[in-house]
Parts: sequence; structure tokens; C-alpha cells
Amino acid sequence: MFVGAVFFPLLGACISGFLGRWIGDRAAMWATVVCMALAAGCGLLAFWQVAFGGQPQTVPLVTWMDVGELEFAWALRYDTLSAVMVGMVTLISTLIHLYSIGYMSHDATPSRFFAYLSLFTFMMLMLVTADNLVQLFFGWEGVGLASYLLIGYWYEKESANAAAMKAFIVNRVGDLFFMLGMALTFHVFGSVEFDTIFSAAAAKADESFLGLPALELIGVLLFLGACGKSAQLGLHTWLPDAMEGPTPVSALIHAATMVTAGVFLICRMSPVMEYAPLALAIVTVVGASTALFAATIGCVQNDIKRIIAYSTCSQLGYMFFAAGVGLYQAAMFHLFTHAFFKALLFLGAGSVIHAMSDEQDIRRMGGIWKKVPVTYAVMWIGSLALAGIPIFAGYYSKDAILEGAIAAHSAAGSYAFACGILAAFLTAFYSWRLLILTFHGAPRADHHVMEHVHESPAVMLVPLLLLSVGAVTTGFVFAPYFIGDLQAEFWNGAIFNLPAKHMMEALHHAPDWVPTLAKATALGGIALAILLYGVMPRVPGILAERAGGLYRFLLNKWYFDELYDRLFVQPARRLAVRLWRVGDARIIDGLPNGAASLAAGAGQGAVRLQTGRVASYAFAMIIGLTLFVTLFLLGR
Repeated sequence: MFVGAVFFPLLGACISGFLGRWIGDRAAMWATVVCMALAAGCGLLAFWQVAFGGQPQTVPLVTWMDVGELEFAWALRYDTLSAVMVGMVTLISTLIHLYSIGYMSHDATPSRFFAYLSLFTFMMLMLVTADNLVQLFFGWEGVGLASYLLIGYWYEKESANAAAMKAFIVNRVGDLFFMLGMALTFHVFGSVEFDTIFSAAAAKADESFLGLPALELIGVLLFLGACGKSAQLGLHTWLPDAMEGPTPVSALIHAATMVTAGVFLICRMSPVMEYAPLALAIVTVVGASTALFAATIGCVQNDIKRIIAYSTCSQLGYMFFAAGVGLYQAAMFHLFTHAFFKALLFLGAGSVIHAMSDEQDIRRMGGIWKKVPVTYAVMWIGSLALAGIPIFAGYYSKDAILEGAIAAHSAAGSYAFACGILAAFLTAFYSWRLLILTFHGAPRADHHVMEHVHESPAVMLVPLLLLSVGAVTTGFVFAPYFIGDLQAEFWNGAIFNLPAKHMMEALHHAPDWVPTLAKATALGGIALAILLYGVMPRVPGILAERAGGLYRFLLNKWYFDELYDRLFVQPARRLAVRLWRVGDARIIDGLPNGAASLAAGAGQGAVRLQTGRVASYAFAMIIGLTLFVTLFLLGR
């Protein structure tokens, strides 16, 4: 069961990737879905046994490395933290695989797509079940590789190739810090195995490295690595461009894999992070800033997938600042609920794109809600969960994070709460902006496009309906276990909190006005969107014209891409050109080529002298003899 949950997706990837040409695309797709369903069954059983049955265990597979002091095995670590991730990843991925059968039915190479998709899932499962940092890094790099393959899946499009390269390169920046953090961890603890690290964390709290607190430095380095994978402010620029891949890829990246890896890493390392208060404060501030920053951009985007992508970036900020104030349980709860409603929103957007003949600009939609009633209903459910409206899943996890930020009683926590409240208002606003412009009002698409608008097939609707159930129920069903009275038994030591902080106790004593304010801001954002885009649809255009500078600033994503282009890309390109022209062409090629040219010139000169005529040779000898005699006489 424990092994099957991880390796069934790898089996599906091998079947689809290596045998798809012989068994046919349709057989390869269904074989992959069956393998994922088996993985989901194993994953859910493992979740039940470990989280609810209180039976954590580690399954050793093979000794990976034993060189000097560096020794670690390849093993599957199943505690509650891992079991939550395995159950969620396998279930969400199975639904996305099933949905992809309908969405990718007209693609030229679906077996290749399904192989990449299952490989992506396998790498994420290796990451979350890792028993040591090196194995976690293997999965970490694996999801980076798989995301590169999937984002650039339609490689005939230049934009897809550029987006894949951008994601890969930006993540390499974060991965450098991860590797430095891993190396420093081994230097401090003498091991990369989690059990050894966690048991010695308290004893190493006062240790320093180069005059700096070692655990603080480890925490900051690992967080910077997490910023790359989880698209936090500064290393976020790859995330919206990742929309170049097929919509199921966007759903898998944003809901279950890749971007959640950074949050998981911080929660996994909670026994170390708890002794690094400065690192946690940095996590809090960056996470809160990301939540607000991404929400402001989402308000003006027009691509339906990019709006949801910036929503993911914003929600990841919530997860990080929850972990930053010590509420790792609430961070994981929001990660868990977010997976369902974000997968629902992306797949719902894919259903809209499918219905609109691949149109993604919400300005060219409108008036389609009666033609796609199921898609319309599930998009409402996903938006209600995202906005944090009571009963829906996002309400329970997001409110817990906001209450925890206040309960932290710190400057970083207060800043995070302020950013979180503003981001909640903007989230509700752009969610209903998307709903209104996509489904309501007069049709703005071409006439022939509107004639062909249709509901998606059942193979795409069934995953949407199942995800909508999760978007409604996972909040109130799992809240007692993740953050409620049963959380101690549920987590069973998988997450560590310093007793002195009492964060979980403080969470239940947050002021009553906090949840009230959260509900009011969400409803206010919805009301403003309805007023501007439903009642007075001309007003947003007027406001955009009058606030032209601010509007362009947000529309151009705070000009981060332009800034990075000027600071890093252009200088690197100029340096590369200079090295090519001087270092390569003149020096590396110039020296041997110059010597070769000199030898060739000398040879050509010799060829002119060696004519093969006896008279010429005799004449040259007479000249030489004359010169010799002349010099001899002059010398006397």
C-alpha cells in the first residue's frame, strides 16, 4: 500500500511513455488513469491508517549512500504530514488525469502528455515521502524537470518554449539556496536524515556558522529555496507564464504539486524553524507581501488562467505567513483545502476554454452561463471557496490563518494580518470579476464562436463535480483534525511547535471581530465586483483610463519582468556577446587560427619559390653567389 501509492504513477508513466506507440493513445491514456486510481486508493488507505489510525511508519527501500559520515537510505516516510500530502496528491492527480482524457482527446501526442503528467505526480510523491533532505531534493528537482516538460509540451509554440525555460531557470536560482541550506544542515548536524536533524535541533540552537546563528541561516536558505518552487515575491515571475502549458498541467502545478512543495518543506522542517525566529519573521513578511502583491495583479488580468494563477500565488502567500507565525497546521490545512477548489477553478476554466473554441480572454466571453450550466455552477463553488465564504472550504482555513496572525502578537504577524485582509477583499473582487465577465452580460465573442459554445463531455464534468464536493466539504469535515480539538492526536508529532509559543491555544482565543472582518471584506469585494461589472459595466473602463499609470503598473505585473530584464538578462547577454567576440573569436579561436594562417602563408610563399625550373634555380644561385662575394669584399 505505502509503496504502491508512490510507484503506481511511475508505472503509468512508463506504460504511456514507452508503450504508447504500440498499444495506442487511448489505451495508454486509460492505463495511466487506472494506475493513478490505484495510487489514489493506496494513498487514501495510507492516509486513513497513518492519520486516523495513528500508525506512522517508515518503509526502507534500499541504502542509497554510505560514504564516510554521509549515510542515508532511500525510504518512504509516512507520518501524518506525508500521509496528508500523499492522499491529496494522488486523489487530485487522478481526477486531473481523468479530466485530461476529454481535454486532450484531439491532441496529436496524448500518450506523451500522460507520461509527463504521471511522472510529475511520481516526483511530487517522492518529495513528500522523503526520509532525508537528499531524497527530498531528488523529488524537488524531479518536479522541476517535469514542469519544464509539461509547460513546454506544445514545443512548436515559441511562447511555450520560452515559458518552460523561464520556469526552469528561475527555479534553479531557488535550488541553489536549497543546496546551500542542505550542505549547511549536514555541516551542523552531521546528517541529512530527518530523525537525526529533528532530535538534535534543540541542542544546536546556539550553534553559529561564520558568526551567524546556524539554524537561522539554515532556515533562511531553505526558505529562499522554497520561494522558487512556491513562487514567492521575487522568484514568482515564472508562475503566470506557466499557463502556456495545457490547462490540466496548470491545475496539477497549482493545486497538488510543485508550488505546494515549498510550503511542505517549511512545515517538514518545523523542528528546525521553531528555533529560528528571525527566519520565521522573514517567512511571514515575504508571504504576506506576496499575498497582497499577487492579489493586486489578479484584479486587472484578462486571461482567465492567469487570473487564477495569480490567485494561487496569493494563496501560497497565506500559507507561508501562517507557517511564519508558527501555525504550520493552519498552513497545511489551507494547502489541503486550496488543492480542491483551485483544481476545480483551473479545470472549470479549461471547460470554458474548451467551450469557447480555445478563447482565454474574458473580454471576449460573456453570456454563456445558460449554455454551460454545470461549468457555471462549479465555477461559482470554486469562487465561493476561494473568497472564504462560510460553509465552503476556504472559509475555515483562511480564517484560521488570519486569526493566527493576530494571535501571534508580533509586528510581523500584524503586518501579515493587514496584508491578508486586503488580499481577501481583492480575492473576492477579482473572483467575481472573472465570473461576471466570463458568464454574464452580452456575448462579446465572435458570432461563429458563440454558435459552437457547448458543455464539456462527461469525462470532464465528473472530475469537476467530485472536486466541487471537496471544495464544499473539506473545510468543516477536516477542521477539527487539522486545527481543532483533535489536532494533537491527528498530527501525532509530525509538526513541531515550541511549547512556549502556545500558538494552537492562542488560535482559539482570537478576538471575535477577526472572523467578522474577514467575512465583511469578502462580501465587500463581491459587492464591488457586481456593482462595477454587473450594474455599471462602463465604469471600469473609465476608471482604467483615469488611473492609467496605476492600471498599466498592475497590468504589467509591477514591471518585475522588465526590471529583471534590465538588471540580469541584458547585462548577462552583453557579457556573453563580449566573451564570444573577444574571448572565443579572438583568443580561443584567434591564436590557433592565427598560427595556422601564418603557416599557410609561409607555405604559399614557399610554393612560389619552388617553381621546378632549372634555369630559375641556377639564376637564384648566381644571385646568391654574387651577394656572397660582394659582402666578402666589403668585409675586407
